[in-house]
Amino acid sequence: MNLEDNKKAFMELLRIPSVTGSGADGEEKACAFLEQILQENARFTAELPESYIHRNDKVSKYPAKQLAIYTCMDTRLVDFLEPAMGISRGEAKVIKAAGNMITGPFDEVIRSLMVAVYELGVTEIMVVGHEDCGMQHSTSESLKKRMLERGIKPEAITEIESEFSRWVDAFHHPRENVEKTVAAIKNNPLLPQDIIVHGLLFCPDSGRLEVIVRG
Repeated sequence: MNLEDNKKAFMELLRIPSVTGSGADGEEKACAFLEQILQENARFTAELPESYIHRNDKVSKYPAKQLAIYTCMDTRLVDFLEPAMGISRGEAKVIKAAGNMITGPFDEVIRSLMVAVYELGVTEIMVVGHEDCGMQHSTSESLKKRMLERGIKPEAITEIESEFSRWVDAFHHPRENVEKTVAAIKNNPLLPQDIIVHGLLFCPDSGRLEVIVRG
């Protein structure tokens, strides 16, 4: 059994439709997955636990711990990182992006942190990278190759060529990346100097946190 057969068998086992198809078949599978999500949502809202009801005064848009967490979008962190940190609903702002990187002085992450600090009362930021991050195995050339295979026009890639390389090829090691991201936040002229910024490394297997930079 090859890799694709293994993948299909695994998806069938989970009864999750694959969305790798193209054309009508791919659209049909994607719609089936959407319907599954909507069914799960209907079931969830019909049996909503009391702790999730918005009337609970302890939960609001303002983070109770005045904390913002910037981490990776890795699927292994879902429903794992926050419990491992002792963070519950309503206690922290969580920002996610591939490789938890900062790509510029006014990128989307910095913008989110500005709102968190100036509008929502955040006083402390934790940058949480993780071991075995997929970004350390990615390169601009490999990503461009896959984009072209999926029908992205070469001229569209050319327009972002320099920024593209600075982004993807800048990630070498999760620990080093945490240090860079912490420094980029601390030295950003748009954020106040009294904000505390920590850097941590998370193990997606054991849930263990290691302090890389203590703010």
